[in-house]
Formats: sequence, C-alpha cells, structure tokens
Amino acid sequence: MNKRQIKLSKPEDARELVSTASKCDFDIDVYYNRVIVDAKSILGVMSLDFTQPLTVEYSGSNQSFERVLDRFALC
Repeated sequence: MNKRQIKLSKPEDARELVSTASKCDFDIDVYYNRVIVDAKSILGVMSLDFTQPLTVEYSGSNQSFERVLDRFALC
C-alpha cells in the first residue's frame, strides 16, 4: 500500500486528480482526519478541506497517476 501527502488548492486540481484516478484499475482513497473518500469521485474529493494536507492511499501503479501526485506533492 502506497501513501502520499498532497495539497490541492483549487477545483481544477481536484478535477485533474479524479480524472487521472478514474483511469486506474486499482482502488485509490483520499483522506483527511477521519473523512475517507474514493479518489474517483468528484463529489467526494470536492467535499474535502483543500486548506489541509490530504493523504492519498493506493495499491497499484500507474505512471500518469504518479505524475499527477508529484505535481501536488507536499515538499
């Protein structure tokens, strides 16, 4: 299981994350505190607090998805 910390700052970021996650054939969860949402759900991701760091947890591998995570990764 892989975990990455990301920060989304605007709705377009969420749309890009969901769009790319939807093309993956493995489960991807995004969470903050006790709220866990499916990364393939635009409504779920948009309901998260963008002012806080988010954790992405996934079990597969996809280069496009990794590139998107790299763009939003916390340094």
